Amino acid sequence: MMIWVRHHRHTVSFPGAEGRPRAASGRPVDEEVSSDSEPESPSLGRRRREAAAEEEVEETPQEKKLRLAKLYLEQLRQYEEERAAAEEEETPADLIGDRLKEDVLEQKGRLQRLVAKDVQPPDPASIRVLRGHQLPVTCLVISPDDRFIFSASKDGSLIKWEVESGKRLCVVPGGKKGSEERHMGHASHVLCMAISSDGKYLATGDRNKMIMIWDAATCKRLHIFTGHRDAVSGLSFRKGTYQLYSASHDRCVKVWNVAENAYMETLFGHQDVITGLDSLSRDCCVTAGGRDGTVRLWKIPEESQLVFYGHQGSIDCIQLINEEHMVSGADDGSVALWGLTKKKPLALARQAHGMQDSQGLQQPYWISAVAALRNSDLLATGSHSASVKLWKCGEGFRKLEPLCDIPLVGFVNSLKFSAAGDFLVAGLGQEHRLGRWWRVKEAKNSICIIPLKRRAAAPSPEAPDSS
Repeated sequence: MMIWVRHHRHTVSFPGAEGRPRAASGRPVDEEVSSDSEPESPSLGRRRREAAAEEEVEETPQEKKLRLAKLYLEQLRQYEEERAAAEEEETPADLIGDRLKEDVLEQKGRLQRLVAKDVQPPDPASIRVLRGHQLPVTCLVISPDDRFIFSASKDGSLIKWEVESGKRLCVVPGGKKGSEERHMGHASHVLCMAISSDGKYLATGDRNKMIMIWDAATCKRLHIFTGHRDAVSGLSFRKGTYQLYSASHDRCVKVWNVAENAYMETLFGHQDVITGLDSLSRDCCVTAGGRDGTVRLWKIPEESQLVFYGHQGSIDCIQLINEEHMVSGADDGSVALWGLTKKKPLALARQAHGMQDSQGLQQPYWISAVAALRNSDLLATGSHSASVKLWKCGEGFRKLEPLCDIPLVGFVNSLKFSAAGDFLVAGLGQEHRLGRWWRVKEAKNSICIIPLKRRAAAPSPEAPDSS
């Protein structure tokens, strides 16, 4: 039986597609006015504020949708005009139409850029290694503009890197347990992190049940969320908003509004610790349930969940490929492709990283990280098998085909593709991010930037439009 808990407290409004927080409708804007410095009379100022508030209240949902659509189209037009002027391409009208078609396909989960077949095996000599963390790197994210990498570690430290130069722009060191209020950073293992789609906020979660919110530009800590009863193991911002989903070893998912520093609700269902979480632009998230053997899709407004079965072991990592498909990895060595409308995997690669000899027994290498280039057919998986593997998703996501191996020694605890798909970042450690089952002594606790080059497309006769 499934229990839903909704706390009866004020629910703050989310930022819209533009990603900015708004004042709640029907309330006067919070502002302090000094009567002796106010040039106009208090009554006149009050009437003006009340009139402004009434105008805001009078906007119907349909009018708001129309206003936001017009604003979005105008922004698109300006962006495409600037790009066309710079590149002397097609007319902006054609580009706007193509962009809108892409947006519709992306929302339906049908946008799939076929890039995997053109990816060349990376040259090991071209991989850049960034050192800075004392203990294993556990998680990382890339800024939306692909200029910066944020990474965190079992030592509690947080580092902001510049991709181009590889320099450390900001370091927040880890502190001693119990020093979180005095110390700026974490005082225990950081297990997960997420960045908002506009690059404004960074969220980090640790083994000490805390979620910290940071200004991504300055690395200044803004807020601490508490409420989970065990380690925070998964974080993701809903795309286009400041709505944050968190998952924990306490088996629940919580929803927060970072712009308002507000807790929203708690969702229950998993029967074991949650090990990973992801989301895109829909009001839902997906989670990996460790040893309960399930992947779950949480539909937040409907207060419902879908349960998926397919792995035999503990499901340790998960990521959405698009709005309708996802990939997960487990300690039974399997990698699974899922459609959100099917309860069984569309494709399953067993022993994806091969077998290892452990204490005289043969067992599969655990899958410790998965990554997907959004809205494409390119995937990456990591283990401690001395390599990261690239994969191609077959048509309809019904097949997984190995592409190449990238040599990397150590536990691959986190993998992320850049938004443009021109590089892959791996977070390496001597130990698994969730425990100390093995230790790879020869590994370096580091960030690896792997450039991804694509083959030039061969000229071919024009094919008929299949859309």
